Amino acid sequence: MRIGWRRRRRVVAGGWSQARAHRYRCRCSSHSPQPSPPTILPSPAYPPHLHQLARPPTPPSLFPRTMSSSSAPLTPRGAAAEEGAARSDGTGIGGGGGGTVFSYGEAGYWDARYVEEGGAPYDWYQRYAALRPFVRRFVPPASRLLMIGCGSALMSEDMVADGYREIINIDISSVLIELMRKKYFDLPQLQYMQMDVRDMSKFPDESFDCAIDKGTLDSLMCGVEAPLSAAQMVLEVDRLLKPGGVFMLITYGDPSARIPHLNQPVCNWEIVLYILPRPGFKGNARRSVFDPVPLTENGRLPDGYIPEDPDSHYIYVCKKMHGLQG
Repeated sequence: MRIGWRRRRRVVAGGWSQARAHRYRCRCSSHSPQPSPPTILPSPAYPPHLHQLARPPTPPSLFPRTMSSSSAPLTPRGAAAEEGAARSDGTGIGGGGGGTVFSYGEAGYWDARYVEEGGAPYDWYQRYAALRPFVRRFVPPASRLLMIGCGSALMSEDMVADGYREIINIDISSVLIELMRKKYFDLPQLQYMQMDVRDMSKFPDESFDCAIDKGTLDSLMCGVEAPLSAAQMVLEVDRLLKPGGVFMLITYGDPSARIPHLNQPVCNWEIVLYILPRPGFKGNARRSVFDPVPLTENGRLPDGYIPEDPDSHYIYVCKKMHGLQG
C-alpha cells in the first residue's frame, strides 16, 4: 500500500530494512518543504549570544511529519486532525496492519526518534527569546522549576544563561535523557531524569515553584486514551506545585480544547491567557502579545474574538490557588 507524505505513518517495532528506509526518505524528500530557521527577535535585556542559537533544518525523518524535527510545529488546524485520530483501542496512530504501533505518549516512539536524530537540539513552537517576557514575569530565577517533556530543546540552557538556578528536566525517553546528561554534565543548574509525566511519584508533594510544558500535553492529546493521559498529567502537576506555584502551558490548543483538561475536579487554577503568533508571522498585530486575553465564565474566548494568526500558540499561566475549585 502506497503511503503518502500527509498520511500519518506508523513506527513499527523490529526495525527498518535499508531499502525500505530509503523508499520512505525519498517520499519524505519529494513531498516535504524545506523549512527555514525560526526568526528570533532580540530583546535589549536578553544575553546577546543566545539569539544566535536558532537550529538549522535537519534532513527529512522516517517519523510522522507532525512530529518531525525538520517540519513546522503542530498548528491548531493540523493538530486537531491528529487529536481526532487518536484511538483508545491501543493501536495508537496509524492505519491497520500488523506490527506494534507506538503512540506519541509511549517511550518506544521517542526512543526510536532520538536514536535516529542523535539528540540534535530543537525547540517546539517558540524559542526562549520569545517566551522570556512571560517566564520572567511569573517565574523568579530562584524558583525550583520542573521542565516537562524537555526533549532536546535549548530552552533550559537558555534559561540558565538568563540566571535560572535549578531546573529539573524530565522526559519519557531514556535515550534522550542519557544524551542530555552527557551534553550538560558541566551545568549543575540542569538535572535530567527519565520519567513519565503521568506518574511523577518520585517527587514529593508541593516540591516545585513552577512547571513549564511546551508540547508534552499536545503529544498526549495525539496519543491513545488522550483524555485520561491529560487528566493524569494535570493532576500530577497540581500535586507537585506549591500553593501559589505556576504551571505555564505552551500549546497549540485554544481554550475550548485545553481549559476542560486543565479544570480537573481537584484543581483550583487562576488562569491567565496570552496568545503568541507563530515565529515569523508577518500579519498586522492589532494588540500587544503581552496583554492578557479575556476568557468567558465558561473558559472560552469571547464571541467574535479571532487571533491575528490562525496558527497562534496559546500560553496558559495557571496559578495554583489554596483550596479546591468551587
